Amino acid sequence: MSDKLRIGLAQMNPLVGDVAGNTALILGAIERARAAGAKLLLLPELAVCGYPPEDLLFHAGLPVLVEESLQEIRTASQDLAVVVGYPEYAHDRIFNSAAVFRDAGLIGNYRKHCLPNYSVFDEERYFSAGDEALVLDIDGWRVGLTICEDIWEVDPAAKARAAGAEMIAAINGSPFRRAKQELREQILVERVIETGLPMVYQNLVGGQDELVFDGGCCVVGADRDTHFRAPAFAEGLYCVDFARGSDGRAIPEAGELAPILSREESVYTALVTGVRDYVTKNGFPGVVLGLSGGIDSALTLAIAVDALGAERVHAVMMPYRWTSDMSRADAAEQAQRLGVKYSILPIEPIVSATTGVLAEQFAGLPVDTTEENIQARSRGMLLMAISNKTGCMVLATGNKSEMAVGYATLYGDMAGGFAPIKDCHKTLVYRLARYRNRAGEVIPERVINRPPSAELAPDQKDSDSLPPYDVLDEILEALMLDNLSVDEIVAKGIREETVVDVVERVRHNEYKRRQAPPGVRISGRAFGRDWRYPITSGYRHVKRK
Repeated sequence: MSDKLRIGLAQMNPLVGDVAGNTALILGAIERARAAGAKLLLLPELAVCGYPPEDLLFHAGLPVLVEESLQEIRTASQDLAVVVGYPEYAHDRIFNSAAVFRDAGLIGNYRKHCLPNYSVFDEERYFSAGDEALVLDIDGWRVGLTICEDIWEVDPAAKARAAGAEMIAAINGSPFRRAKQELREQILVERVIETGLPMVYQNLVGGQDELVFDGGCCVVGADRDTHFRAPAFAEGLYCVDFARGSDGRAIPEAGELAPILSREESVYTALVTGVRDYVTKNGFPGVVLGLSGGIDSALTLAIAVDALGAERVHAVMMPYRWTSDMSRADAAEQAQRLGVKYSILPIEPIVSATTGVLAEQFAGLPVDTTEENIQARSRGMLLMAISNKTGCMVLATGNKSEMAVGYATLYGDMAGGFAPIKDCHKTLVYRLARYRNRAGEVIPERVINRPPSAELAPDQKDSDSLPPYDVLDEILEALMLDNLSVDEIVAKGIREETVVDVVERVRHNEYKRRQAPPGVRISGRAFGRDWRYPITSGYRHVKRK
């Protein structure tokens, strides 16, 4: 029996479906863990195929690739116990499992007990649940194994303790949202209180479509203190050490304690990570976006440059007669500060030609938002043309507040392959812009301070059509995160007419959101995977009498 145990925690960034590439990452982690003197290596949930694999699990070719990968990992497991997540195909079912290899042998296999089926998770669609505990003997240390959701419930950890575990290790595929690390460590403390055992938490990093994974590997001791925390969003192998106390209990030794990021820093880093991995993993050479001189496109440009580098970003100003001199100047200044390729493509000829062709169809009808939308769609057409010609992906620049109430033009400013700030309310956009400027003012201060405007009509302001953004965002948070009724939102002190108007706009514009590009999820409920409202519906959010 060894008096110390070193555990390696791999914060790796897999690519869903790239079994060969993921296996190479795993083998590299095994080599680094062995060189660091680790005796146990924890790799992420479903590390072999990437997380979440979704309907790829049903493809007949995936089990073959998974089996080949497991054989490679098994062979590499010399002088080291390796815990690796993989989809297990057995008895005409699929399990979310973890295989444990050591010295080229299989020494254990654990099947995830608790299958999340809420929010962005739908594991019951794919997996069957396990129910047996697994306790590993690693040089005399008894380590109970769990997978992700298992530690959010009581029974799996309790079963591991009853089976003789003296510590609990959890491998995870836990996506980021605001304040997620604090919540994770709170849950770990709850399991510690119930079992009396220290908890070892491992997680992956990187972007996968809308989801971003932030790592957050950590260790919580039986004393309920966090003894180790890896840097958020950072790939790497991190080692933690356990020693025997005078009473023989497993005690984690003090290690690195990376700070928990602030709300703005964590969200901004998640957005950068999401853009970087979506663009890179999908093989785009770069991105193109419309730079209007407003706050949303300004923040999106900063995120894109931080994610990809200025050389892979193309900003395009597309002025019309209503575009102010301030917007033109501010857009040019930001592009210059960030060093990106910058083009100016006036849309007056396109709008004039379009309205000319439609003149007979519009005869006798008043000017309205149709003419405004022609401007937005002219811009969308130019950006998509550049995308087609260069292969660069269009980044849409709309925020969550606009997406919620339909204050965005379908096939216009909603056009694009990815929408970085799609899950950021307008009030958060302002906070993120100020956060980004702390490291150097890349967004002109005037862009942040000026009243927001789509500039699709003379002297237009967002406030002409929408409630103040602090009020709008409060309503949206209450509706989306808390599922409150109109009555309950009004009880917060907001005018009933305003609440009813916003709620009805959200309902009416579902058809637009279904056609919007994906974007980074940073909240507890984002449009897309989290939000599944019917387009065709007779339900109305009315105030009870």
